[in-house]
Amino acid sequence: MADQQESLNDQMISRRQKADEMREAGIDPFGHRYDRTHTAEQLHELYDDVSTEELEAGHHEVKIAGRMMTKRRSGKITFADIKDRTGRIQVFVQKPVVGEDVYEWFKKSDLGDILGFKGTVMKTRAGELSINVEEITHLSKALRPLPDKYHGLTDVETKYRQRYLDLIANDDTYDRFYKRSQSSRQFVIT
Repeated sequence: MADQQESLNDQMISRRQKADEMREAGIDPFGHRYDRTHTAEQLHELYDDVSTEELEAGHHEVKIAGRMMTKRRSGKITFADIKDRTGRIQVFVQKPVVGEDVYEWFKKSDLGDILGFKGTVMKTRAGELSINVEEITHLSKALRPLPDKYHGLTDVETKYRQRYLDLIANDDTYDRFYKRSQSSRQFVIT
């Protein structure tokens, strides 16, 4: 348990150092306004049934924002899963497209950071709907690491005391809270 707490503190120290590096480079790690054009759910509704060829033929430019949940790098290409309040969408970031400086900052981004992406809608070779990113805006730095993505929060006490972590890590919990708040709102309105 002590090793886990020590490594957690190391992660938090590292994230704070990255935030300081961003400030030194003239990037505000917190507090940008970002006007998105679509949510993840809207993108899936609009483009899931569109063929790869149709997406390539049309230039469907979008702006999305969300929390980075996973990141996979392969050379000069990085895939990341972005989660907003409506769902998840994959982004496809290429070093030659966004530029070397932006790509280096993106590589340094941590899971949990909130980012804005501007790009075009595409499908990968595997057929997954993605955003081919042209611009990245850093919106908020996560100073604490997210819970383990495979096991989630297993401690019931932590789930209740740190509800915000459970809402980030567990889609079922988020859906339950969202539906409950919507039904409460409808009750108050009527």
